[in-house]
Amino acid sequence: MDVQQFFATLTDVPWLLTTLDLIGIFFFATSGALLAARKQFDLVGSLALSLLAGLGGGFTRDILLDRGLPASLENPVYLAPPVLVSLLVYVKVIHPNRLNLTITLFDAAGLALFTVSGVLLAHSMGVHPVSTVVIAMVTALGGGVLRDIVANEVPSIFDPRGVYVLPTFLGAVLATVVAMNGALNAFTGFLIAFLIFAVRMIAYRYQWRFFGAEISQDKESLARLRRLATQAQEAA
Repeated sequence: MDVQQFFATLTDVPWLLTTLDLIGIFFFATSGALLAARKQFDLVGSLALSLLAGLGGGFTRDILLDRGLPASLENPVYLAPPVLVSLLVYVKVIHPNRLNLTITLFDAAGLALFTVSGVLLAHSMGVHPVSTVVIAMVTALGGGVLRDIVANEVPSIFDPRGVYVLPTFLGAVLATVVAMNGALNAFTGFLIAFLIFAVRMIAYRYQWRFFGAEISQDKESLARLRRLATQAQEAA
């Protein structure tokens, strides 16, 4: 096989998309099963969170792209990673000591891979570049949002600590530009995924955050409120 044939194989969309999807599903499903373990859910709860986290993003992507039956329902192999991971976590084969960090690691890996797979599929279907970025972000963020909502957690996209959406957006833009130049293949795809993963984990490590809305009061206002509260208690 010469170099040209090798890169043609790397660029083969069905093979690359399936690979990215399965690895991404495994990582996202693991984050769901670990969250279920932290919440002390039973096996059914663990399987539910694994399925939502692993398949939710790809399911939404396929619906938005009007691909017909979503890939996770058309090909049963997509169901294997969530089921396997749920069992491994339930029997404590996967039993991390630092649960929060491990959940973040697996979540960041799934986020990175699904961003690239979203760009790859949308671009191959001739979607506009701006819409391709949107599709990629929905693919990457959808499963995690569903997982967190069902587990009664604040979705990570709304958590100001540790930038979450920005790495996805930047990675989607970069992957779209690379795809428009005909250079998105297995090598560049995994490289972009690694960059997304690295930025997410660095942001988590150093607690990068965007400024949120804050309500501040000066000392005089606080003192006045305390006096009013004291007077109300005395009157009662």
